[in-house]
Amino acid sequence: MIYWLLSVLTALIAYFFGCLDSIVIASNFIFRRNLRRLGKSTVFVSNFWRVYGWKGSVKLFLVELVLDLLPILIGGWLFGIKEQAAVGRALAGFCLVMGRMWPATNELRGGHGVLAMVFAAFGVDTSLGIAVLLVTVGAAAASRRVSVGALVGVATMLIVTVLVVDGALVTRLAMLTAAAVTVRHVPAIFRLAQGKEPQLNFEKDITYKLDEKF
Repeated sequence: MIYWLLSVLTALIAYFFGCLDSIVIASNFIFRRNLRRLGKSTVFVSNFWRVYGWKGSVKLFLVELVLDLLPILIGGWLFGIKEQAAVGRALAGFCLVMGRMWPATNELRGGHGVLAMVFAAFGVDTSLGIAVLLVTVGAAAASRRVSVGALVGVATMLIVTVLVVDGALVTRLAMLTAAAVTVRHVPAIFRLAQGKEPQLNFEKDITYKLDEKF
């Protein structure tokens, strides 16, 4: 009975954090501007970098870090009561990714969950997290497409999980996390096959403005 209670509590907390929009939070409390006007997905990444550069990117990353890492730590702490902290972190990571990609607060229309997947990987195993992070960033930079980085990161997560992760349940949860991200990227896979997936573009030709405030 206690495991069910811990599982439900961990899942609810992690999914709740996943539903929190880091862009909205950063807009209101850090940048004081509506960052959503920069666009979505790859367009957002390119436009955000043009405007705020690496310093702004660090600030936005720290917001994402808190929102993603906190529920994973809570999950590990809760399951640590039964000496199953790794299971708690893996469960929290999976539910966090689900909330990030299919948030109940936005009609199940969310982001691609790439950063959440990376943090979920760290929650499972540090070496797994490092591998997923490096490969995801490297593939995205080389291809100039976030979706390619995500899909290569998913493949890395599946392979490295099998090689380094101990525990059947933790392994299954890590694989479910990778599978969920794959499903979320099915439209991107079709766009890639058709050569229509947008690329990252960091050139300095800004043709929009950010004068509108809340």
